[in-house]
Amino acid sequence: MSQELETDQDVTTGDTDTYRMSLTVDIDKTGPCQRHVRVVVPRKDLDHFRSEAVQELSGSASVPGFRSGRVPAGLIEKRFRKELDQQLRQQVLMQSLQQLSEDNQFDPINEPDFDLEGLVIPEDGDFQYEFDVEVRPEFDLPEYKGLKIERPVREVTDEQVNAYRERYLRQYGSFESTSEPAAAGDYITASFAFIQDKPLRKMSDLTVQLKPVLQFPDGQLTGFDELVAGARPGDTRNATITISAEAESVEMRGETVQVEIQVTDVKKLVLPELTSEFLGSIGVEDADELNVQIRSMLERQVQYEQRQATRRQILDKITESADWELPEKLVRKQVENALRREILEMQQAGFTTQQIRARENQLRQQSVTSTRQALKEHFVLDRIATKEEVEVTPPEIDAEIYMMAIQRGENPRRVRSRLQKSGMFENLEAQIRERKAVDFLLKHAEFSDVPAPVTDDSSIESVMLSICGPQSTIESHDDEHDHDHDHDHDGDHDHDHDHG
Repeated sequence: MSQELETDQDVTTGDTDTYRMSLTVDIDKTGPCQRHVRVVVPRKDLDHFRSEAVQELSGSASVPGFRSGRVPAGLIEKRFRKELDQQLRQQVLMQSLQQLSEDNQFDPINEPDFDLEGLVIPEDGDFQYEFDVEVRPEFDLPEYKGLKIERPVREVTDEQVNAYRERYLRQYGSFESTSEPAAAGDYITASFAFIQDKPLRKMSDLTVQLKPVLQFPDGQLTGFDELVAGARPGDTRNATITISAEAESVEMRGETVQVEIQVTDVKKLVLPELTSEFLGSIGVEDADELNVQIRSMLERQVQYEQRQATRRQILDKITESADWELPEKLVRKQVENALRREILEMQQAGFTTQQIRARENQLRQQSVTSTRQALKEHFVLDRIATKEEVEVTPPEIDAEIYMMAIQRGENPRRVRSRLQKSGMFENLEAQIRERKAVDFLLKHAEFSDVPAPVTDDSSIESVMLSICGPQSTIESHDDEHDHDHDHDHDGDHDHDHDHG
């Protein structure tokens, strides 16, 4: 499919902001979200921009024998040919791409893919360039007002506050080695060697808690607590793990590997005493204020779970007709982006690092499928947000960063700096915009309240090193923060060393 557009309009000279180029644009649909674009810039536009460049340079160039501003145009063109060519190329590309965008001929997802240095403006005739670009899919918005939704509701209990407080305080606990054999809930330090005919990877000095499931980004070991129960330093345990069907290592998907666990230490975690000095160090005056903060976090998590449940129903309904296919290359490229967005949303809701890591590992094991669906949801929500003029304000971004900082015990400026440094700041803004779009849909939905199940992820211990792939998104983002404390959230006190 190809469409040819000619944008020949009146020219306003002397003002590059209002000058309209007479472009001829040919757009070929080479895939569901792929376009090949050919742009022809006529000679008159090239002459216009070159004349402007010469005029600008003649006013500032220093040429022996001529006063400033009095250098002949012909001499400028001859003496500064290279500089003029570079400036002309840059101006023509910038202006033509901007005009393409303003004309809404397509809605790009990424920057155009072309070799800037390989483009040459000809001395005579028109200038033509072409590029490939990924674009948003074209689709009709479904009816999105008046959706019928079931809303899960539950109250935060004192028992839940007490349980979460213990999990929260684990990040400030200390280990004590024990001579007792390992039991469920204890911690072991061990090396994990993964083998399939030959050694694949070895993780040394890994400290993990004995829970029913030991989860990696690309596989998990079920019955881990029973496997290691009774072990002492020097003992070895063996098991098999099946690599996830959507692991990043394509050749290892669905493969079975052996794991040898060599225990070097058995530990128990001792929680800190709630002294006034300790409470002050985490930003609260007393235990009552800590409970208030924890209850607030749990209420935010209930809101998160409620929003996720209602969001899931809404997104399922508005994407029922989204049968357009997304190219594998685009999905793969967006996997990390989708993970960042999920992590940000859980951080905003006040989940512990361990809870977020467990969720990330689940997502990684289904990365392609979940990302494909997340992209469709993003495109639909983005169209709705645009249609309903949903925007994000700086105070809304500041409020989110402030809440994330409180939950993590950090300075808001530091959280902002890390988001900007890691490239997640734009993800945060997009996350808020999508959430506001969902809120808009919820505002216009019809609800019936149903009891919400109490979620429990205490059976999963997450390790953020892949058996046969790269380390996790959150691991790299949290390194700086984790080094501020002896241990990170929820007792996940990993000192990971990766060999192989």
